[in-house]
Amino acid sequence: MKKILSLSLGVALLLGACTEKDKEPILAAGNAPVITGPGANTSISLADSTKDDIVAVFEWSAADFGYQAGVNYTLELDKAGNGFADPITVGAVNGLKLDNITQEKINTILIAGKDLPGDEFSNVEFRVVARVGTAEDLPVLTSPTVTLQIRPYTVVVNYPFLHVPGSYQGWNPADSSTVVYAPRSDEKYEGYLYFSDAGAKYKFTKGPTWSTNWGDDGNDGTLQSNGTDIPLASGAGVYRLNVDLNTLTHQAVKTNWGLIGSATPNGWDSDQDMTYDVASRKWTITLNLVAGAIKFRANDTWDINLGDNDANKKMEYGGADIVIAEAGNYTIELNLSVPIYTYKVIKN
Repeated sequence: MKKILSLSLGVALLLGACTEKDKEPILAAGNAPVITGPGANTSISLADSTKDDIVAVFEWSAADFGYQAGVNYTLELDKAGNGFADPITVGAVNGLKLDNITQEKINTILIAGKDLPGDEFSNVEFRVVARVGTAEDLPVLTSPTVTLQIRPYTVVVNYPFLHVPGSYQGWNPADSSTVVYAPRSDEKYEGYLYFSDAGAKYKFTKGPTWSTNWGDDGNDGTLQSNGTDIPLASGAGVYRLNVDLNTLTHQAVKTNWGLIGSATPNGWDSDQDMTYDVASRKWTITLNLVAGAIKFRANDTWDINLGDNDANKKMEYGGADIVIAEAGNYTIELNLSVPIYTYKVIKN
């Protein structure tokens, strides 16, 4: 009799355990969101005189992940026909609409981030990306694209930037020479700054005061409002600083730049080291080149490298080789102190 009771109790516990597990939510991708406004092919003309006006109310239907969950929605745009190979975030929200996007913000994204012409209509594609949490293995639902016809206005672009006050420059948040930029106006900032002091510390501020500032309490790459000063990781030198205010994260990489390519003395096998000038904030090198190609790369690896996709003296990460048409002695200059990185190739 005791054996029968024990068996019955075990079966009951097993069934109870299965019942509890069955109650756990199963995350299964279902219906993607659909943009309901503005409608496809809507024409929008932007103007400097109305730059503070809302460009449009972007609305979409809810994503269905198979159970009730808090969903994060990101509105992205790209040039039509680009297949969202290089999307720019317009805004992010936990709800089903964005109603605070100004004409100025869209104009800056299109002119500076997408290099679209001013004062003429271009087709711009929008989509909404829905996520639950941030884990890579969680499903992502993406809406069908909606194409709008937008005419940006020509303007001298003032790129958004963050100040980087620290011990290396007197803890002065108003110093406009120690800033990092967001050329795409997407709250993702980057810049190259020189730290002469191996023990330097710094913070980030939005504006020339300490009113809005971020540090890193755990020195773990995560930013906190009014957080702890951030120390250098690898001593004095030129650092690439990246800040993403969307995720409140940051990164610092010490860089030493070199020239490499079939036009250089060692070909593609090794770099020709460039020299950093503190006063001009530029990297330079003078050497003999043969007809061929060159690129710039940091730290003798391809992790960080710059080329020129459009042969317009503006640099892109992983960009195309730069052509050297004829042999000669050249001075090469790399300028990473500006929002859009540039270079010069001067034959001596």
